[in-house]
Amino acid sequence: MGTREEVHVALADRLDEFDALVEVGVGNRPAVASALAARGRSVTATDVTEPRSVADGSFPERVAFVRDDVTNPDLAVYADADVVYALNCPPELQRPLVDVARAADAVAAFTTLGADPVVVPATPEPLPGVRETLYVANARPRRRS
Repeated sequence: MGTREEVHVALADRLDEFDALVEVGVGNRPAVASALAARGRSVTATDVTEPRSVADGSFPERVAFVRDDVTNPDLAVYADADVVYALNCPPELQRPLVDVARAADAVAAFTTLGADPVVVPATPEPLPGVRETLYVANARPRRRS
């Protein structure tokens, strides 16, 4: 239930409470980051390699892209984040995601791919109207005033 676009809207709706967001592992899927930026949020997207869309100029201009590896992060990239999130986060990246968010005093949030297990302590939050669950860790959000 729920198209990819509906899932992206549901994720953007849930993450909209945060002012500064960092998406880990954006790849060539900047839809959620772009939707959040269109809502006036400050969004940085990271990946270990530069997406083709950055090279060809089609990456959303309002989303900052930074090449970074969450397993060996440049903590300055995450320093001002309210939330660090990842879509389809594999088990081996969940701990580094939570760790980098904790270092930034930010919330960690992620979805999984299919039947991948959640290997870190996180609270599952089913997203309304779609069959997708957002897992939230470090639940000490710095919310907008």
